[in-house]
Amino acid sequence: MRYFLDCEFNGFDGPLISIALVPEAEGHPSFYAVLPCHRPTSWVAEHVMPHLGAIPHSRADVVAALTAYLIDDPHPVMVADWPEDIAHAAALLAFRGRRAVPQVRFDLVNLPGFDTASMSRRPHNALADAEALRREVLIREALAMGNISA
Repeated sequence: MRYFLDCEFNGFDGPLISIALVPEAEGHPSFYAVLPCHRPTSWVAEHVMPHLGAIPHSRADVVAALTAYLIDDPHPVMVADWPEDIAHAAALLAFRGRRAVPQVRFDLVNLPGFDTASMSRRPHNALADAEALRREVLIREALAMGNISA
C-alpha cells in the first residue's frame, strides 16, 4: 500500500520533530508521532511547535511504533514531495543499524503548484500536511486517468 509521508524537522538538515503516514486506502488508520525538539529555531518555535498536537516520545519508541505500523504490509511505499522527508523516514527505519521493516520503497513526487502550507487544513502539522499530499496526488492521478474532470 502507498502511504503519504510528511515530516517536520528543526530547520533544514535539522533533527526530526514529527512524522506522519496517511494510507492511500480509506478506512486504514494513519500514523503520527512526535519526538522531543530541544532548542527549536525561531521559525520552528513559531510555526511548527504550536501545531504538533501530541506529546513527544523517544526516538526508540517512535521507531517501535512505526515498525509495528508497517510490519504487516509486505510492500509499503512511502510517497513524499520533499527529499528530506524520505531521509528522516529512512533514518528511523535504520535505527541503530538495523532495518526495522524488511522492505520499503520510497517515491519522491514532483507536484508543480502544490504547496502544503496553502493546501493543508493545519499547516506545518505533519499529519495534516500528509493528508493534503494524499488528496493532491489522488486527485492528480484521477485527472490523468480521466476518472474526474477539472
